[in-house]
Order: sequence, then C-alpha cells, then structure tokens
Amino acid sequence: MAEEFAEQTEYIDKIVHVNRVAKVVKGGRRFSFSALVVVGNRAGRIGIGLGKANEVPEAIRKAIDKAKKSLQTVALAGTTIPHSVLGHYGAGKVLLKPAARGTGITAGGPVRAVMEAVGVADVLTKSLGTNNPHNVVKAALDGLLQLRSKREIAQARGKQREGMRV
Repeated sequence: MAEEFAEQTEYIDKIVHVNRVAKVVKGGRRFSFSALVVVGNRAGRIGIGLGKANEVPEAIRKAIDKAKKSLQTVALAGTTIPHSVLGHYGAGKVLLKPAARGTGITAGGPVRAVMEAVGVADVLTKSLGTNNPHNVVKAALDGLLQLRSKREIAQARGKQREGMRV
C-alpha cells in the first residue's frame, strides 16, 4: 500500500482550464464542469486528461485519473529540449525552441503548464493559431512527442548506413 502512495506522489498535476457547461432542459439550465489537467513527473513523463462532472473537484479528480492513464515519455536534453519543433493539433500550433540554461520557460498559460509538468526548465515557445486551451495543450504534447534525442537520431542513421553498405 505504501508503494502505491509513493508512486502517486511523484507526479505533479497542473489544472489548465475549468469550464462551466450548461445543458438546457425542460426546467431551465443544468450546469456541469469540465476540467483539463496536465500530469507529469518533471523527468520526461507527461499525460493530459479531461474530466467532466457536476462539481469542480470531482471533474478535476477524474481528469487527473485519465491523465495518469495516458502517460507518455518525452526525450529531453538536460533542462531543455533537443531541437526545435512545431506541434499541431486542430487549429492549434505550438513552436518549441531549445534555450540556454537559466532562460526559464517563456510560454503562455497552457504551454507553461505542459512544460513544467514534463520537466523542461529552459525553453522558448510561441502559440500560433488558436488560443483554445484544449488544442494548445494537445499541440504542445504533439511537439514534445516529435522530439528525438541525439542517441535515437544517431542510431537511426547508423542503421540506415549499414543497410546501404550491404
């Protein structure tokens, strides 16, 4: 039991957006809430989740549970990212550029939450297209998943060259 608790505390969660949703019914409006949450371990693992419920805390809890189930690994280079990349999702585009140590996170709200959760401390970003938090977060995640470490690139090129020689 203690091992499970230790595993859960290593992840941090950032609430990106909470939205009140109205459903029009015969007697008036029914309100519920949706929460967009980013979960990460600050060491290259990140997941995003969307939870919906009648109360805000319950929506956030559901979103955190979904995010923990959708964790993915990202290639990092120390405190920054290995190379520049452009992530897309819907109308959202997010440009991510590596930065020198000590620069910090130059990013808006949704992208900042993603970068803090994944463990990137020095990065330059620009959100292009939409400002919808859902699409911006998913575009940032798409960009992070496109990243390749120097080792992965060298390995791919090494295999390619061996194939050509044969």
